[in-house]
Amino acid sequence: MLNIEAFSIYIMLCVLAPLLGAFTLLFLFIFEKRIDLLEKQTREIALEKELQTALYNQLNQEIQPHFLFNTLNSILSLARLDRKTELIHSIETLSRLLKFKYKTNTPLITINEELSYINYYLEIQKIRFRDRLHYEISMDSTVGQAVIIPFLIQTLVENAFKHSFDRHIGEAILKIIIEKNEKEVYVTVWNNALEGQMIQSHKDGLGLDNIAKRLDLLFPGKHTSVKLITLDDGTSVIAVFPFVLR
Repeated sequence: MLNIEAFSIYIMLCVLAPLLGAFTLLFLFIFEKRIDLLEKQTREIALEKELQTALYNQLNQEIQPHFLFNTLNSILSLARLDRKTELIHSIETLSRLLKFKYKTNTPLITINEELSYINYYLEIQKIRFRDRLHYEISMDSTVGQAVIIPFLIQTLVENAFKHSFDRHIGEAILKIIIEKNEKEVYVTVWNNALEGQMIQSHKDGLGLDNIAKRLDLLFPGKHTSVKLITLDDGTSVIAVFPFVLR
């Protein structure tokens, strides 16, 4: 027979067991709901990331046909003028440029890599414009390995040709200036366009708006900006984004 102490313990266990079971089931229920919530949040984050990647790729692809069309027009003008030597050289340069271009399939490249691409493009334009075109590139020596979105500088340079140099006769001057402070990179592309000529590039929807959207996608929550400034001596576009080394 059970003594009083054992019987009391037995009664206590009989009372507590259902309570412990209920608390255990409640805990498991809450835990399961928490797991479901975390899985849902994880799926939402993954979907949002995929959406951002898809949107970025779409914006990036918008630039490429635009660039190729303008470059082929430049080469076509050499063919029409029967400048065969320069035509052959420009086609060879375009081949190297396209090889570099279609190897670039990452969301970020270094500024040095972007400038290699720009040099190919400017070499083609120098053949076309001859002594009329003057350009210079100046860069802070510590910023070459910083990351940049592909075709950022390319787009700004291309706009200078499309909206300025192709539209008026005279000296074509282009300056690319890349600077930084502790936190940010400043890319400035200046050309001697007459007032208002570069304004059209903002209305095209591809140039500045495209760059601004891609910077915002790749540096969420960070300060980024793209500004067009028209001065008495020409037009500048300044892009600002975080200084991040590869």
